[in-house]
Amino acid sequence: MNKELLELFQQTRKESLHICKPLEIEDYLLQPADFISPPKWHLAHTTWFFEAFYLSKKEDYSEFDATFNYIFNSYYESLGEKVLRSNRGNLSRPTVQQMMEYRAYVDKKMMDYLQKDELTEKEVEVLEIGIHHEKQHQELLYTDIKYSLGTQPLQPPYKKVFNLDEKQQLPHKWISIDAGLYKVGYDGNGFSYDNETPQHQVYLDAYFISSKLVTNAEYIAFIEDGGYQNVLLWHAEAWDWIEKNQIELPLYWRKIEGQYYNYQLSGLASVDHNLPVNHISYYEAFAFAQWKEMRLPTEFEWEVACNKFDYGKRWEWTESAYQPYPGYKKAGGALGEYNGKFMVNQKVLRGYSVATSQDHARKTYRNFFHPDTQWQFTGIRLAK
Repeated sequence: MNKELLELFQQTRKESLHICKPLEIEDYLLQPADFISPPKWHLAHTTWFFEAFYLSKKEDYSEFDATFNYIFNSYYESLGEKVLRSNRGNLSRPTVQQMMEYRAYVDKKMMDYLQKDELTEKEVEVLEIGIHHEKQHQELLYTDIKYSLGTQPLQPPYKKVFNLDEKQQLPHKWISIDAGLYKVGYDGNGFSYDNETPQHQVYLDAYFISSKLVTNAEYIAFIEDGGYQNVLLWHAEAWDWIEKNQIELPLYWRKIEGQYYNYQLSGLASVDHNLPVNHISYYEAFAFAQWKEMRLPTEFEWEVACNKFDYGKRWEWTESAYQPYPGYKKAGGALGEYNGKFMVNQKVLRGYSVATSQDHARKTYRNFFHPDTQWQFTGIRLAK
């Protein structure tokens, strides 16, 4: 057995529980919106993944509870029926205690097999995907917990002393990239998702890209200049979103007696003007870029230039639609549902954020969300 992979599995499973440690028992079932999942569901679903895709293939494995495949499946249609996403918060049973017992049961079974078996190439692949799948859910735990607490009337803190954020240290400059052919996509021996491959060439015209993300101070200037009221800055679909939802500020922001405040995981605080703006939809990122008479970079412009700037504080919206690379082949079986079937009506985000788990980022990583998404740790980098 690969010792490093075994240690990564153990560390990943412990980290999910660590993230949930500050929660009260009532917090484990919160689901204030359809796109949010309760912490209890995240912890159980990531456990189900190992059971469904690894343990169930073992002849002598006995399921913890046969109903869990229905309760904790997410979007794997080929693995049977599942609870509607919007109903995950209604699952008062199994209890949090039973869910913890489920995690312990699956962890023990996994360790029993992993310590004695020589893994096949396919099993290593499934295990790696399962580990990185859980790391994705660790980031979702932070984002979903923040939304569940931050949208409550009292905006209670997740933890009174807690800070994920970091200021940008490097001075601002415009990075110049020459026109030419460039290789993009993953072509290494480590872990990557299928949507990052195959590596291929793209032609880029010459462009400039900012070395820094847009700050809160810069975004406040956009707000104060009437950015949310200027229809000419917005896509038609975005303007409908603005009017329908009465959007006037970024998610979690309030204006109190002329001062801007935003909810952090440590509670409500004054907006730090020097931090990168956060929880911005693609709609807002595009409108801001229009206001600055600039644009968002494409995902390939971002990838080619990223070694020249500091990234990793926000997922960064790009102007690229989420679609397959030339020659892309979807994985066989249920795991083929992991990325490929979402390649429509979504925008690509690059980099990673302060909420992203360790060892879960590459410059070729392609995240993707619908243009109205705000609850992720998303920001803006400009190009021209």
